[in-house]
Amino acid sequence: MTIIAVFNQKGGVGKTTTALNLAAALARSGRLTYGIDLDPQAQFSSIAGITANSGDDTVLSLFQRNNPLSKLVTDSHSGIKVIPAHAELSKVDALFGKGFNVVNKLNTGLKAENLGNKENPVIIDCCPMIGVLSLNAIFACDCLVVPISADYLSAKGAVQIDKTLRALEPVLKRRINRKYLLTRYDGRRNMSLDILRMAEEKFGADVCKTRIAENVSLAESPALNKTIFQHAPSSRGAHDYDALMNELLSDGIIE
Repeated sequence: MTIIAVFNQKGGVGKTTTALNLAAALARSGRLTYGIDLDPQAQFSSIAGITANSGDDTVLSLFQRNNPLSKLVTDSHSGIKVIPAHAELSKVDALFGKGFNVVNKLNTGLKAENLGNKENPVIIDCCPMIGVLSLNAIFACDCLVVPISADYLSAKGAVQIDKTLRALEPVLKRRINRKYLLTRYDGRRNMSLDILRMAEEKFGADVCKTRIAENVSLAESPALNKTIFQHAPSSRGAHDYDALMNELLSDGIIE
């Protein structure tokens, strides 16, 4: 299975950029790749060129109406098959609570349609807080990718996520695989090197060897509603996200 959730409780760390461009790299490699937007801000959907008119056309419909995920897919200009988000997703916690059936809803929906296999990898963009939506992603995923931008607050957020995952493991009865990905990395800056050392000391082999470098093209592409491969396919950013995909393939996280 290949279901990867991208999550950090701190915003501005490259979460959506990573989810979108990892999904785009997989789509470019010939896989039928699904991107699920579980963030009410719907930035993944928007950058992919998709704006839902109502919650009925989005992943919210899985929770409200038990609609199959396959009926919620929209083809995007990047080649990713997107299950979009909507602002009404923010109501999910209040409407449905946090019972096991609710937080396992996405996992059940993916298994029912055999999504997340070798031919159909799934990348989930999570909202930046622990709640029903992010718990759905954690329950469903084979691996959690945690972006850490090269600053101290982002590193502290990653430590908190590690504590959360450890607390959830007795419920899931398994260790949740995770990979910590340094983003906005600049090897010439002492802070980047400090954060890398901190991450390696805390998380060891779970730290990705790939670093996503600070890159102008990566910063520009969301404003143009493009993946890095559409905007600047020869850029350092495109190279880095291809390298991330290949590392996850090499580690067996992507089949």
